[in-house]
Amino acid sequence: MFDAVAFAGGGNRCYWQGGFWEAAAPLLGLKPSTLVGVSAGAWSACYSVLGLGRSVNEMVAQGCSLGRRNFEWSAWRKEGSPWPVARMYRSLIETFLDEAALARLRNGPDILIGLARKPKRLPLALAIPLGIATYQIEKKWREPVHPKGGRALGFRPEFVRVQDLSSPADLRAALMASASVPPFMPIGHVGGMAALDGGLVDNVPAEPLLDIEAQGGRTLVILSRLYRAFPQIKGRTYIQPSQPVPIGQFDITNPTGIREAYEMGLRDGEAFAKRAT
Repeated sequence: MFDAVAFAGGGNRCYWQGGFWEAAAPLLGLKPSTLVGVSAGAWSACYSVLGLGRSVNEMVAQGCSLGRRNFEWSAWRKEGSPWPVARMYRSLIETFLDEAALARLRNGPDILIGLARKPKRLPLALAIPLGIATYQIEKKWREPVHPKGGRALGFRPEFVRVQDLSSPADLRAALMASASVPPFMPIGHVGGMAALDGGLVDNVPAEPLLDIEAQGGRTLVILSRLYRAFPQIKGRTYIQPSQPVPIGQFDITNPTGIREAYEMGLRDGEAFAKRAT
């Protein structure tokens, strides 16, 4: 039904995407040739293709039940960061993405992980806060589905093809880099260079869809939050949650919200499939 699917970023809100895919994919017979994801949306794309959505969601919920706080001074001394979310996220993807998982991903649709490279003329220490501030201001001021501020600053998109990666370690590095939002998540490194959250260019990674749409293909963009309006692009369908997803992007204290995000995705996925058929 859709030739390509894009997964937007959004931290914990992206577990809504996992539920949506689990419900909608079998009902619609979704077998896209290309998947594109950015930040946590790239992780959603990987575990959804592997059929691991429920297992991932439950592990995250259990991890959020351990009594840890979103900010811990003691974690800075023990783990190198006062934000435990980065270590927990890395542990999560290491648990699920082994050699067997990578082999299965290689045999599936093309999966593209969106990264951002810093502006050439800006040092990393300046580019990061400037990029994040620009993104937040544009989001609150204009609420665009596809922001333009990051590109105007000189941030450049790059897409890593999972099938080209040689090891699970390379896949995990690409996923961590795609979610690199300092100070919450560490600066990533891909290809020997610093790599940042692809959302600094576009949190809804539609650029790889353009060629497919130009050839008459149909595409689906799975968002993670609510927007007032969508761009009207021939062949493209946007889908968003039916209501705000009840979990913060980096919140590790709310296991109920993690589970509710997935359950909402299941309901919304089923409803979307019924409308579309």
